[in-house]
Amino acid sequence: MDTNTLIDPYDTLLLDLDGVVYLGRDAVPAAPEALGRAAERGVRLAYVTNNASRTPAAIAQHLRALGAPANPEDVVTSAQAAARLVAERVEPGAAVLVVGGMGLRSALRAHGLRPVSTALDAPVAVVQGIAPDLSYGLLAEGTLAVREGALFVAANADATMPTGRGELPGNGAMIRVIATATGVEPIVAGKPEPPLHRESMLRTGSRRPLVVGDRLDTDIEGANNAGVDSLLVLTGVASPLDVLTAVPRHRPTYVAGDLSDLHRPYPEVRRSGNGWTCEGWTARWEDGALTLEGEGEPLDGLRAASAATWEAVGEDGADEDMVKAALDFVLPPRTPRSG
Repeated sequence: MDTNTLIDPYDTLLLDLDGVVYLGRDAVPAAPEALGRAAERGVRLAYVTNNASRTPAAIAQHLRALGAPANPEDVVTSAQAAARLVAERVEPGAAVLVVGGMGLRSALRAHGLRPVSTALDAPVAVVQGIAPDLSYGLLAEGTLAVREGALFVAANADATMPTGRGELPGNGAMIRVIATATGVEPIVAGKPEPPLHRESMLRTGSRRPLVVGDRLDTDIEGANNAGVDSLLVLTGVASPLDVLTAVPRHRPTYVAGDLSDLHRPYPEVRRSGNGWTCEGWTARWEDGALTLEGEGEPLDGLRAASAATWEAVGEDGADEDMVKAALDFVLPPRTPRSG
């Protein structure tokens, strides 16, 4: 790179939250400090989350308690994207049935819509997002409304969500209840679909954003859908093996251990003979499998291995058996997160 640190070319960080800045109630190590440094140098921070259960004010308060700089206007949620999506399709003041929490209700009110909790109110739309107290009763009301013709919108389709105890069912798992009962698939507002990225760009006015996330199928795919650069951090859902086996739409621009790598030079990954090198590592694709040799920072080995693998498999995803032996050499299998 021509610049000194990874963050230098960008004016805005579009940051995922769960698995990037925090896990449950606790900060990801080094994240608050890295974000504080970014803000001090004038980089705009936008916290872009598929979690629709909390309001921007509640999320900002949580972030500040962890030591990260944040105001409510810095938070962009899938609830806000879903509310804008609905508001653009229905009349002002229309009733919208909320299968979710306060984050969705607040976002709908901000767009002049009327949140309701029963199909008896004849809602024109049903919006579903994850909430810890999501009940069968609300799912049943949502089902009845969708069967009556209400627009069905999902804040996001994440199958799981990371927590300090491990991965728990996400909104993508819960929307299957209404979808299965009605035969109607929802319009999805959250990552990787365009509405949340559009909401982020409208709110920040960014010209050179960097999307930062921990999931290949939402954060990184969303960035690729929008044609912007992305950074995958290995502090949440995605593992090094996921990186190597990623299909093109899931491949990040950069891979880092955590947010502190924003303030370090990003090592060059370059072609060398019949392989790819990064710092002290060389990766080659030989006889249908990945080989990796060298020493030094393990992440540099992963970066070289990714370049060699992605070039070799092209539009496909590499089979795990083709890469796992080389990966275990540089990065031993990750132990599951526990509470």
